[in-house]
This record gives sequence, structure tokens and C-alpha cells, in this order.
Amino acid sequence: MGRVIADATEAAAELGRAVDEAKSVVFFGGAGVSTASGIPAFRSEDGLYHQHFKYPPEEMLSHDFYVTHTAEFYDFYRTRMIALGAKPNQAHLKLAELERAGKLTAVITQNIDGLHQAASSRNVLELHGSVHRNVCQRCGRVYSAEWIMGTEGVPRCPECGGAVKPDVVLYGESLDERVLLASVKAIESADLLIIGGTSLVVYPAAGLVNYFGGSRLVIVNRQPTPQDASADLVCACDIAKAFDF
Repeated sequence: MGRVIADATEAAAELGRAVDEAKSVVFFGGAGVSTASGIPAFRSEDGLYHQHFKYPPEEMLSHDFYVTHTAEFYDFYRTRMIALGAKPNQAHLKLAELERAGKLTAVITQNIDGLHQAASSRNVLELHGSVHRNVCQRCGRVYSAEWIMGTEGVPRCPECGGAVKPDVVLYGESLDERVLLASVKAIESADLLIIGGTSLVVYPAAGLVNYFGGSRLVIVNRQPTPQDASADLVCACDIAKAFDF
């Protein structure tokens, strides 16, 4: 294991140095990137998995539940999955800045909130989809999260009457193969991989890290991860502060 830094100011300085020395940076992020914007992680103490609902959250976020309890799925989706008031934090903003500077080639995210795009990142590979794309299952028209929030019950396409389904990967559904392949390609071509805000326990997404063969691996996460032993640098601090360089 490389160096472990808990002090956010020191971590930011070290992370900044690692980025300066790199030619091609890829960021792989999870829920912890969004918690700094006020969106609780599912598995955090105040997250969905620790709250009480009529059904377990894992069940309500499954393909089977979407099919068999569609109206209840949408009630949950509107109230718990869409966070239109959330704003990008320093981590999102710095990553977008690094992309504009030609340092960062891709952001790979497990989040569905669209905050990387809101921060103006362009090459964002969304492993689990996005609440900002909701697709008519009959004609293919795409509707925004704002449009969904303005509907009730099961949203129907105004053009053809088809059911509108979130472009979000539910439990029991497969990840988009094109996004997976693009993620693998990006990770393989990077000389610096920064993993941030993820416990690396959700597969298949966590398995993508195994494709990295570059020179430097940095992990930015408050809690230990299974990959810490392989990392050159571990920033065990607030992710927004770690990206304040």
C-alpha cells in the first residue's frame, strides 16, 4: 500500500501533484461523489437502505417491481431517486476543469444524478444510466426528469401513449455493453486512475478497476476499500476537499 492521508489539505496537494505528473487521467466514481452535493448514498446511515418503506428499497428498484408495481415504482422514483435541487460540488467542478485542460479523458460514474454533466464534463460514461433520460418504450422519445416530476401515476408518452421508463439500470437488468466497453477502453489507456467516493463492492462496476495497468492508482474515499492495498495514494477524507487544488 502507498501513502494514506487523512488530512484534506494535504490530500488535495498530493492529488494535485499526481494529476500534474500524469498524461492521461480517468476518474471512476460512486455515490460518495454525490453525497458532497447533499444526495445520500444508498448504503450510508441516512441512505435509502436504512429507511423503512412498504417494500425494501432493493425490491422497489428492481426490474420485477417496475413490471408488477409500476405506479408504486414511480412514486418511489419521483420522491427518492430524482434530486433536481442538487448542485455540482468541488469534485465535479475540478474534474470538468481537468477535462477542459486536456488532462482528464473520461469520467466513469455509478451515479444517475447527472451532476458531472451539470458541471460541464463532456465524456461521462454512466454505468447505471441517468434520471435525466426517460424513454418511451413504444416510440423511443426521450423525456427529462423535470417532465417526469410533472406527471402522476405511470407516465405516458403524449405522442403515442407508450409507457415512459427511466434510462436507469434496475436490479435484474444488465449494464449497457457499449458503456462498459468504453469504460474498459478508457481505464486501459489511462496512466493515472482516480477512484473516488465508492466502496468498490458493487459489481460488475467495481470489477472495471481490474483493467487498469497504468503507473498510478489513487483512491479518494473516507472508508477503506478492497483496492487500498494496490493504491499508490489513499486520500481518506472528504472528496470535495480532496479535489480543492
